Amino acid sequence: MPIEFIPNAGACLASKNVLSGAGRIKWMVREESRAAADNGWRIFSEIDTTEYLHDASNLAITDFNTVCEIEPALIGIWDLPVGSDLQVVDEGRGIEIVHTATGRPVPADELYVPGG
Repeated sequence: MPIEFIPNAGACLASKNVLSGAGRIKWMVREESRAAADNGWRIFSEIDTTEYLHDASNLAITDFNTVCEIEPALIGIWDLPVGSDLQVVDEGRGIEIVHTATGRPVPADELYVPGG
């Protein structure tokens, strides 16, 4: 059972490379929800290839809190809008969440703060 960082966070789709620890979380994309429990987040690792992701058996539905337990920086992205396309950047100065298209960090005032 994952730690509950975010109550009723919903489920997301994650690469099995993320869930197994084979690869670190790198990309996060938010799509329209496909079911009531689906929060729309899709979480991928740094080692996932297009070929790997095209095989549905390499993806798993998991509680969003599970991926937050793997990478706590994801707590802040939870309520960002559909269409968000983000990546984790770690250049030795600490982890940042940035917009994939621009490389700009997500402003702190846009990040979710549990209980805040």
